[in-house]
Amino acid sequence: MREKVAIAGIGYTAFTSVSPGSSYRELTYEAAVKAYDEAGIEPKDVDSFICTSEDFLEGYSISDEYCNDQLGAVLKPAQTIPGDFIHSLAVGMMHVLTERFDIVVVQALSKASNMKTIPEMINFALDPVLNRPLDITAYMVAGLEMNRFLAEERATRKQCAAVVVKNKANALLNPVAAYGARVSIDHVLDSEPIAEPVCLLDVAPYADGAVVMVLCSEKLAPSLSDRPVWINGVGWSSDSPTLESREWTDAVAVRLAGDMAYKMAGIACPAKDVDLAEVNDEISFKELQHLEALRLFDPGQAGKATEDGRTSPGGTLPVNVSGGGLGVGHLFECSGAQKVLELVLQLRGEAGERQVSDASVGLAQAWRGIPSTSAAVAILSN
Repeated sequence: MREKVAIAGIGYTAFTSVSPGSSYRELTYEAAVKAYDEAGIEPKDVDSFICTSEDFLEGYSISDEYCNDQLGAVLKPAQTIPGDFIHSLAVGMMHVLTERFDIVVVQALSKASNMKTIPEMINFALDPVLNRPLDITAYMVAGLEMNRFLAEERATRKQCAAVVVKNKANALLNPVAAYGARVSIDHVLDSEPIAEPVCLLDVAPYADGAVVMVLCSEKLAPSLSDRPVWINGVGWSSDSPTLESREWTDAVAVRLAGDMAYKMAGIACPAKDVDLAEVNDEISFKELQHLEALRLFDPGQAGKATEDGRTSPGGTLPVNVSGGGLGVGHLFECSGAQKVLELVLQLRGEAGERQVSDASVGLAQAWRGIPSTSAAVAILSN
């Protein structure tokens, strides 16, 4: 039987719309100090450091090179993953499973407020020959995808709006969420049009923040934490990179990543075995699409489940109790970190007013965002 990998310490900042008083390096330092303190370690005890950065959003070239200093990674193995935090978590898990590393630190951050041309930055993910010269926006792609999702009768427009209502309300109970609010379905439908049928409130607003986690081997876990959270499975996948050749109704990469994580975790029936889920909701309909891709609901049923309250706190499968991206904020490559963070708090019974009762298995899912098709999934347990 392979050794298990634990999350033994977490550190994080608040997630805010802007953070003028802190640089991206200071955000990383704040989160790192908290994580090390919780695990009772110092940077010299760490065997490997993993930064998560696409090097676009920090307002500084090769920004990950500076994060190493704030993590204390002097003369230590360090690497950067140009993906989501869950991709980095998977690498950290594999480091520990080699039995060459007992303690690994994984970091991610967002300093989106430093970037004044985010739409242009996102468009770098479009095909440079076929799509980028058309000068379309990522949200135009979202509008096309959402239209297709609705046309295939996978959900109604009001069910998509119900995702926004739920997640922003959930965020009101999360002290580190940036965008908690009481909104109605009519507020969502009547908000500023972005790309039909996507409206302003359907879109997760940008946020700043940082998360650092300490991973360790099973043998060390009792000495670092009296409440370790175990990484039972991870999965990742990418679908077609081009708009012309992708599946427009289903999130294929999410399904493949989820199946990989389920297999590693030994989960045969996700809808019965998963107690809560934190999934990507960058655009409202994406939460429904991702829930179905993850086999947590049958095709066309996630919207009805949301409408009926089954994905709300107290429902049969609470989804994005943290507030998700719509309530916490869109954190780019740190998005998966926020979702894993929420699961750790829930599985340790430390989520306060939003605590899910009897939570023992949680799922976190990340997606790199429009217009990409790269996804990652992690299954955690207490």
